[in-house]
Amino acid sequence: MIPEDLYYSEEHEWVRLDEEIATVGITDFAQDQLGDIVYVELPAVGDKVETGAVIGELESTKSVSDIFSPLSGEVVARNDALEGGPEVINSDPYGEGWLIKLRPSDEDPKSSLLEAEAYSALIAD
Repeated sequence: MIPEDLYYSEEHEWVRLDEEIATVGITDFAQDQLGDIVYVELPAVGDKVETGAVIGELESTKSVSDIFSPLSGEVVARNDALEGGPEVINSDPYGEGWLIKLRPSDEDPKSSLLEAEAYSALIAD
């Protein structure tokens, strides 16, 4: 199921916008495609990121996959708990499996993202 209250990128990241902060993770579809995640590399707090830029990677039993930033901005938090337990991304991708929090620099962060219905159509193909 795709949460209706989130926004999505075509690279399968989700974004939860709360006032000044955007929480970013990968979608359930993405974690399912990757398989069991065994290692996560995330950007550092304070890093400036650009929309579409590679900001880290996920290593699974199947492959290594880049994480793309769905927004431009500054990283204000990272989920360090994933270093000791990256499998939480598989079990709870929309909750405890979040990756980073950033302060968007885009004037309208939603403009480059998909709503749940459009993302559902994207992965239905």
